[in-house]
Amino acid sequence: MRSSNIKPISYLKANAAEVLKQLAEEQEPLIITQNGEAKAVLQDVHSYEQTQETLALLKVLALGTQEVEAGQLSPLNEVEARLLARTGARDSSP
Repeated sequence: MRSSNIKPISYLKANAAEVLKQLAEEQEPLIITQNGEAKAVLQDVHSYEQTQETLALLKVLALGTQEVEAGQLSPLNEVEARLLARTGARDSSP
């Protein structure tokens, strides 16, 4: 993180429109300080949504890893059959 991405709250108050423009253009988070301490992080909506999607995928991976470590495995053909049953799809293999 660059030091230019750390601003006091007074800067945000005085330059809110410019800060929003900069966030959208650079897609880099901005740390807001108050009394010299970091208090908040601002980021543009697109970056926030990407972060949330990444976190969701990481949670799915972590859950999958826990299931593997616990021995909660299913044969591929059983998983495929369950998925096909859920979607109503038919097996197109000969």
